[in-house]
Amino acid sequence: MTAKKEKGTGVTFGGVLRLVVFLGIGFFFIYWFLLKLDDGQKASIWESFTGANWWWVAATMVCSLLSHLMRALRWRLLFKPIGHVPTLNHTFGSVVVAYLGNLAFPRAGEVMRCATLRTSEGIAMEKSLGTVVTERIIDTLAFGLVVVIGLLAMFGKAKDWLYDTLAERFSNLPNMAMIVGALVVLAALALLFYKLFWKRLLHIKLFKKIDDMVRNMVDGVKSILHLGPRATALFVVYSIAIYLLYIMGGLIIFQALPETQWLGFRAAFVVYLFGSVGMTFSQGGIGVYPVLVQLALDIYGIPMEVGTACGWLLWGSQQAVVIAVGAAYLVYFSVKKKRIKN
Repeated sequence: MTAKKEKGTGVTFGGVLRLVVFLGIGFFFIYWFLLKLDDGQKASIWESFTGANWWWVAATMVCSLLSHLMRALRWRLLFKPIGHVPTLNHTFGSVVVAYLGNLAFPRAGEVMRCATLRTSEGIAMEKSLGTVVTERIIDTLAFGLVVVIGLLAMFGKAKDWLYDTLAERFSNLPNMAMIVGALVVLAALALLFYKLFWKRLLHIKLFKKIDDMVRNMVDGVKSILHLGPRATALFVVYSIAIYLLYIMGGLIIFQALPETQWLGFRAAFVVYLFGSVGMTFSQGGIGVYPVLVQLALDIYGIPMEVGTACGWLLWGSQQAVVIAVGAAYLVYFSVKKKRIKN
């Protein structure tokens, strides 16, 4: 009983180790980046950062808040098939508390997300966790689709930069038609191999895990179709809105700095792709996210100092929303839990 309770908290040795590693990566990138700068460059970054139009930064924070709201509305749809309709207030609060928890410990937020909904709505943890797993599967597939779209329809200067960067390492590069053709052939061969040998491969532990993961993804996608036509359409609309708001956050933050105001949706899309990679490398993207945003803006000829300031403004505005709103809802759920006990 005790061991099970400890597992439910999400604070384990593995969780602490991951936290230390991911935070270490983030702080290393900050140290490594600052080490390369001279005093003049540091002063220029600080000047760009402090000279930003903070009304646009506030608008970016509103955009980030709206993306969390869309996520809450989408998550709420998944409870209808299991006989629950949680309030939007509690669903939204659970989402931002989850983001806050993930800043402290990797994946701890998912447990906190379900725990707060159990406190406020009386929904069993295992039911909430099932909806979270489904949502994560959809997110993984959706993000993969966004990345593929980004690579296949890479815009203007970003496409030239990627091609030039690869050309420095490889003398002959295949064109896009050859790449797509090769991917289709590889996918067909992989499917054929799977159909012919999957029963034998299931005895291999690694393949068994891969097979289970793929099946779970398929089941997760199928579960969306069981919501009903209207709810399924809303789920798709909310999903699209989430990613558009992510991109819009970058587009809005461009207006905060004079040097980036001319950038448009294409650049914001590229910044989103680069920033998303940064979020996976360190805890909450600390250190890595701003560096990758600066690298993305370098494609468009934005000076390093301005790009770095823009990256920190974008990352900081997102985390400020999570910390402020998430902490407020954490207090709200704590008070509500005490009232229920009393």
